[in-house]
Amino acid sequence: MLNTYSGSCHCGAVRFEADIDIAAGTTKCNCSICRKMRLWSAKVDPEAFRLNAGETELTDFRGGNPVAHHLFCRRCGIHPFEWVDVPNMTGAKYYNVNVACLDGIDIDELMAVPVAYCDGANDDWGATPAETRHL
Repeated sequence: MLNTYSGSCHCGAVRFEADIDIAAGTTKCNCSICRKMRLWSAKVDPEAFRLNAGETELTDFRGGNPVAHHLFCRRCGIHPFEWVDVPNMTGAKYYNVNVACLDGIDIDELMAVPVAYCDGANDDWGATPAETRHL
């Protein structure tokens, strides 16, 4: 079921809303940036994402994947969301919302959602990595 969630960085400078069907699943990736920050994300279409505050507080890090825009709050360093441009596996722009940045999400609901794993470390985004315990 689609619900509207509010989210923010740690200091509250960056605030957003997203319409997410959290029960539809989440993702964890083993690429170097996602692995090191232990990103747990929910995919959101652009029309379902609203940045309410803090656009000027965001800094964009682009690593080895040139279409992934990893956005961080320049005040507190938290990564509340990212956006992925085309070309990508879906053929359309989308957002990955960091589920740890969703305010007031029910922990039991979150623990019950399916998690898909992506092998970004080997640029095989559609495959599941051999090891996922550390993600």
